Amino acid sequence: MALSVLRSSLLLLCLTTIHTCNGDGGQNCMDKHQVVSVLRQMEKFLKGQEIRFTEGLRIMKSKLATLQNSVSKLPQADQSAAPSLCPSLEAPVNGRKFGSKYLIGHEVHFTCSTGYQMIGPGTRVCQENGSWSGVSPVCKDVSECSSNPCQNGGICVEGLNQYKCTCPQSWSGSNCQHQTQTAPPEWSVMNDPAFSRRPRCAKVAGAQHCSCDAGFHMSGTSDNSICQDVNECEVYRLDQGGKLCVFECVNVPGSYQCTCPSGYKLLPDGRSCEDVDECLTQQHNCTRGTTCINTGGGFQCVSPACPRPHGNVTYVKTSTLQCERNPCPMESRSCHLAPKTVSFHYLSLPSDLQTPATLFRMATASAPGRPGPDSLRFGIVGGNSRGIFVMQRSDRQTGELILVQGLTGPQDVSVDVDMSEYTDRTFQAKHVAKVHILVSPYHF
Repeated sequence: MALSVLRSSLLLLCLTTIHTCNGDGGQNCMDKHQVVSVLRQMEKFLKGQEIRFTEGLRIMKSKLATLQNSVSKLPQADQSAAPSLCPSLEAPVNGRKFGSKYLIGHEVHFTCSTGYQMIGPGTRVCQENGSWSGVSPVCKDVSECSSNPCQNGGICVEGLNQYKCTCPQSWSGSNCQHQTQTAPPEWSVMNDPAFSRRPRCAKVAGAQHCSCDAGFHMSGTSDNSICQDVNECEVYRLDQGGKLCVFECVNVPGSYQCTCPSGYKLLPDGRSCEDVDECLTQQHNCTRGTTCINTGGGFQCVSPACPRPHGNVTYVKTSTLQCERNPCPMESRSCHLAPKTVSFHYLSLPSDLQTPATLFRMATASAPGRPGPDSLRFGIVGGNSRGIFVMQRSDRQTGELILVQGLTGPQDVSVDVDMSEYTDRTFQAKHVAKVHILVSPYHF
């Protein structure tokens, strides 16, 4: 509408101009061709404006339609509407939670770790009132013997997420469900008064019933019964049900105890062993001038010596475990090719460590303001362990010593590795690391 009015107004203006020119005799007026040219230019201008206006109107209509469609999909505002979220939930102790959305209608699921039983619902639903259905679940420790699975006077022995039934002499089977006539089982401790107890008996409905304390089993006849100790260590060894102890199991009346070798301590779980660091706890007798090195089950006092002088090559000890080469004469090529530093490293490994395993890393470092080498080369240059290790580059400035064959202790293994620095393919310096590996006889 606006463009039509504009076009009419411009056309009227042109006609008025032509009429006025005709009235004054043609003085100061455009000729016919000029007028036609002006009209054509105005027509083009008006067409361009009309196209832009039409396109703008189309885009505006499209955006309005999209906005109206989006608004129609929004829920009606209702100040009294129920909340759309429920409060967050936590996983139960010794359990896990599955589900992270707390919108109405969504579910959150719970499970318990091995050895624990869930008390309460395993699934909770976010309700329309913004609260969760049910109550918070709890993961409770499961006693394998709580259901009394052993029959006919059998004694239930707790294990690692499992149980074993130690049956009376005349019964057998996983739950003592089969009657047999056999000799005393191997796991029964006989002929030792310290491992025997009198049973607890009571008459029920005219019949006598006897039972034993935990860790004992009934032996003998109904008239002359006795409670004999169950050797838990032997039970699990014979049944191959898994080791009760990482190192050694010791049977005691009614139970068992785990022990560790000398130089190790028993962990709070009652079955695992951990090395005692005699160096850290000051339980060593290393003298002044020596360094205490902790090993599996013990320690060593070391005082490594620098390489002996050779020609113009001499070394000075700069720390307890490192030597540096003294300055070389300018004309001595052999001195410049000798190791610039020699360091000593001591590693303690368990027996039969899984391979491949990275044991040691070498890297270069340049002084502030000085460029470092642009190339490094790593290699094994000595020791008593051919074929046991490989030396390879892990990145541009680091090399790794990797154990590729298992080592069974006790034994001491040594390997010498070097790192050569190059700048513009010209040798600059070499560093040697003497690695001593002390292998424990134990796999922990």
